[in-house]
Amino acid sequence: MTGSKHLITTEAGKRILLDCGMYQGKGMETDAANRDLGFDPKDIDYVLLSHAHIDHSGLIPYIYRLGFRGDIVCTPATRDLCSIMLQDTAFIQAQDVRWYNKKMDRLHQPKTQPLYDVNHVEQVMKHFVCVDYDHRFRLCDDVYVTFTNSGHMLGSAVVSVEIKEQGEWKRIAYTGDLGRLHSHILCAPQLFPQCDYLISESTYGDRVHEDTLVSEEELLGIVEDTCVYKKGKLLIPSFSVGRTQEIVYVLNKLNNDGRLPQIKVYVDSPLSVNATHIFRLYTDALNEEVQDSMRFDNDPFGFNALHYITDINESKALNHSDEPCIIISASGMLEAGRIKHHVANHIDDPSCTILIVGYCTPTSLGARIQDPSLKWVSIFGFDHKIKAQVTKIEGFSGHGDYKEMIQYISRSQNIEAIRRTFIVHGEASAQEAYKDHLYEAGFRGIEIPKKGDAVIL
Repeated sequence: MTGSKHLITTEAGKRILLDCGMYQGKGMETDAANRDLGFDPKDIDYVLLSHAHIDHSGLIPYIYRLGFRGDIVCTPATRDLCSIMLQDTAFIQAQDVRWYNKKMDRLHQPKTQPLYDVNHVEQVMKHFVCVDYDHRFRLCDDVYVTFTNSGHMLGSAVVSVEIKEQGEWKRIAYTGDLGRLHSHILCAPQLFPQCDYLISESTYGDRVHEDTLVSEEELLGIVEDTCVYKKGKLLIPSFSVGRTQEIVYVLNKLNNDGRLPQIKVYVDSPLSVNATHIFRLYTDALNEEVQDSMRFDNDPFGFNALHYITDINESKALNHSDEPCIIISASGMLEAGRIKHHVANHIDDPSCTILIVGYCTPTSLGARIQDPSLKWVSIFGFDHKIKAQVTKIEGFSGHGDYKEMIQYISRSQNIEAIRRTFIVHGEASAQEAYKDHLYEAGFRGIEIPKKGDAVIL
């Protein structure tokens, strides 16, 4: 499940929240789940933030609105990305609530308010504290924290917490989200300190990804089939931060190699544009392949045929153009943003392709249109016949598969020294499958906690 939040209460009474994520899915349908925190924000002393994705950071302004005034500790890149992503989330909420309240007006039902607005975002950003990777720092009395690069997105980290109680150190490692061992643009996850208790994500705990080089060839094949032979548009719903930059880098690489067809590529998302500026500030955090490419190409996220769009009128104009092209736009799950409009305008066109490149929650539009038996879909309240080709490439996922996660954790840890392992952040089927794979790899004491469960370590 999305919306990661894990609360540590020390013997001395300090309350430390690992992430403060938002449930994502079908607009206002997740509103009640997001308001039900299970704790009083005024009691929280610290938030340790693993990375900037909204399902891990999205409720930080909400708990600020409800009285939280502690520090949010994270890496510098995570802080910079949160500054734009949380603003964007506040804007999307305002749109969702405006639409919802109009509907409630017609039904003579009570209205609602957004979880937070841009002012709450601006205020809570003042509480962010940045700490570099691999620096063991003292959070408070007898509590130390270390961030280790998890390879999932720019700034992402495994959060290692050491707590001394009654003369004994207890070591907790929280994975946040774990990246691929071989990413197109990011460094591989780095080894993290030994723990006694492991809290591990399980998004792809039930599957194995294809090789990243295979995914590049698949992308090229889809571009050629859609844009060259069918003369259609390739629509790529993509998360603005991380996935978009990865796809752009691969297209840039194909262009530099002279293999990309001579078609225009549009990144149609203001958030993606801002996020790409931040990626350019942290090129030293990208992998060796990107660093090598920058010796002859100083911008790995730009080429002549690539156009970044922020203006809404330019975005609308793309829907009225017959020109074959690639449109990369948010959101990755097709639940909001400009891509939803592009899909609504092209899903009934058999010359077009909708390419899914990331994880989609089962209830999201991005997941539903992948069902081959689905012939019609409702978008913005109108039914559309699905004639466009819908396909998926797993290799662009920012999450490691179960083999990659187990290999990474086993390299980092003496698994016999891990007393208990808690599987979180995944669908029930993925969690159960991951539990079995962990047992096969030699892990013991594996648990799948439910929301609200409390354990004593």
